[in-house]
Amino acid sequence: MERSLDNLLIEVKEYEKKVSGETDNIIEESYRITTYLRELLNSVKQKIVVEGFKDDTEEINFFKNIKPQILGKLIYYNKVFRIETSCPVNNGKMYHTFFSNELEDLKQEYNDHICNSDFYRYYRARRTDRDTEYFKLGKINYHNGLNSFVFEIDTSFSTYYDYKIARIIANELLYAYLLAKTHTDHKTEFMLQSPESTKEIFWTGSKNALIELIYALHASGVISHGKIGIRKISLAFHILFRIPLGDIHHAFHRMKDRAGSRTTFLDQLKLAMEEYMDKDLA
Repeated sequence: MERSLDNLLIEVKEYEKKVSGETDNIIEESYRITTYLRELLNSVKQKIVVEGFKDDTEEINFFKNIKPQILGKLIYYNKVFRIETSCPVNNGKMYHTFFSNELEDLKQEYNDHICNSDFYRYYRARRTDRDTEYFKLGKINYHNGLNSFVFEIDTSFSTYYDYKIARIIANELLYAYLLAKTHTDHKTEFMLQSPESTKEIFWTGSKNALIELIYALHASGVISHGKIGIRKISLAFHILFRIPLGDIHHAFHRMKDRAGSRTTFLDQLKLAMEEYMDKDLA
């Protein structure tokens, strides 16, 4: 079972990349991935309940490293879907206030329920001395004063602490997502500088030219080893240049039907670069 369980995370990443490349609509993307992850966890649960684990090492690895990654992303994408289907119309003061409030709520949850717990410090320190207590089925110690949620979990497929790691992972993903939405001066998952420090940088070409460049970068796999989707790349350029790109998926499909060259902007870049090289040598 070890190999199949380890391959689960690869499968999840590949599906995320596939869905991200097929749509630029975050609501559709989060819904599809939420549905997929929920069904995946259910099928894995059935397999584990029937077959069990081959040894303690496999069991601990699953509940400490594999399941929390999948469940954490399920919590994250489900939350993104709920946020996106509830937010005000794009842009404007209400839009910014809505996401700012979501960010503050997330910070408050972190301060109240996560950062000061003994388990959080154990997890962050990458300790292993209590793994048998935390990540093996049937080891829940109710004398520790655990959250009442522990009485609702399925003890045939959870050690309780796998859920706590999943919440930490989900909160970290949500933090990066909400920072990008609010355009704060903090370091986002794209590691962009703050809008204030890049206010003199702006795109002067057409939107179609930028979309063509974004798809070329995605297709070549030169950003994050090709593991980041179109939507996230376009969001990074949106933040950097402060330019709304609209429905880039449909714009790309219109490019595919162009008469003549389908890579007009890339052709221009190549020509400009060659001319610049020739000029430098003159």
